[in-house]
Amino acid sequence: QVQLVESGGGSVQAGGSLRLSCAASGDTYRRGCMAWFRQAPGKEREGVASIDRTTYTRYADTVKGRFTISQDNTKNTLYLQMNSLKPEDTAMYYCAAAPLCYPRSPRPSDFSYSGQGTQVTVSS
Repeated sequence: QVQLVESGGGSVQAGGSLRLSCAASGDTYRRGCMAWFRQAPGKEREGVASIDRTTYTRYADTVKGRFTISQDNTKNTLYLQMNSLKPEDTAMYYCAAAPLCYPRSPRPSDFSYSGQGTQVTVSS
């Protein structure tokens, strides 16, 4: 089993920054691939970024150059640094875990474990 708890969300103005954290616990072999997803009201959950055991990262085109995913294995924590935030980044953000990353953009169905989410609101 894997437990994931997100934190760090909040309300910021456009152009601002936030850093999300995801504290992970449980079987490490089930956490070989970690990812951030987001879901805005009325929209499907979409992949934002992923990172695997080799620290290879993938990003959605909409966040490339603005968001950075990283992890601190000593703290069992996943991060998402979000800069130059835009109103369209407003969503509930979730972290997720899976044993392996697929060689493509992450999909919610790839991940067996997800947290409860943290809300990010960006005002114009």
